[in-house]
Amino acid sequence: MPLVTADNLVKKYDELTAVDGVSFTIDEGQIFGFLGPNGAGKSTTISMLSTYLPPSSGDAVIDGLSVTHQAEKVRNIIGVVPQDIALYPTLTALQNLKFYGKMYDMGGENLDKRCQELLELVELWDRRDSRVEQFSGGMKRRINMAAGLLHHPRFLLLDEPTVGVDPQSREHIFETIFKIRDSGTTILYTSHYMEEVETLCDYIAIMDKGKMVASGTLHELLSVLGEGGVIELKIAPPGCHAGLEEAIAGQNGVTSINHQDGKLLISSKNSAHSLPPVLKVLEDTGCTVDHLEIYTPNLEKLFIHLTGKELRE
Repeated sequence: MPLVTADNLVKKYDELTAVDGVSFTIDEGQIFGFLGPNGAGKSTTISMLSTYLPPSSGDAVIDGLSVTHQAEKVRNIIGVVPQDIALYPTLTALQNLKFYGKMYDMGGENLDKRCQELLELVELWDRRDSRVEQFSGGMKRRINMAAGLLHHPRFLLLDEPTVGVDPQSREHIFETIFKIRDSGTTILYTSHYMEEVETLCDYIAIMDKGKMVASGTLHELLSVLGEGGVIELKIAPPGCHAGLEEAIAGQNGVTSINHQDGKLLISSKNSAHSLPPVLKVLEDTGCTVDHLEIYTPNLEKLFIHLTGKELRE
């Protein structure tokens, strides 16, 4: 069952449309990934889901509650971990969590117990009395995550939680995220790191320029490129394209043909088997190959295929 349903979310700033008609559902217990470059609209979408920004149009429903009409109730069932560290550096880890707990009207033994549970979860209970200013970037991000979990949220929004951390800290954060999911919390995870989304997410939505350009499981998304890979060709002379695509499409194993920056992208069930007959077609039609590359499906190639640019541009 969907815990979250976003329906045609739009956010405009004067002439700029930061989010342009985004719709999706997130099932309960799922880790849902938003993948896209900086400026794609991921953080703005999170800001609308968390009721920090009102949508210009559209709505989202979280556990039956509208973010536009029932914002206060929504805030009680969600947790937000922002990109920027939202901690007080001169307070200890424990003091930070108690401060945020009191903002949720928590106190007494319940708050003490919850703080210990979360500090143990992020493996920092032994550093509970150390000032946050003494922590590494990865440790701060783990405390930041713990602060977003104090009130037992049903839905946790994680906005680029591994930015600027070392590989070991990233692994700690991954382990924590899986533990949170296993405890029953549904998670929205945004990132512009391909490998993170591949590792963590059950379902992935790719955003670019404020729009959702594709969504599905990792397998479903990669199948767009063909199960067996892609043959990328740059052909000369330019005029030899007439009738070429129809001839290539008829070859055994070829599933689709697309254009990108003057290149032909030929998806295939088995690119190694499809390559010889494709080259024979080119020879028969008088075309020469200026560029040839064969690659297996991956998220980076899919993103380039869908948007025409690399993710980190």
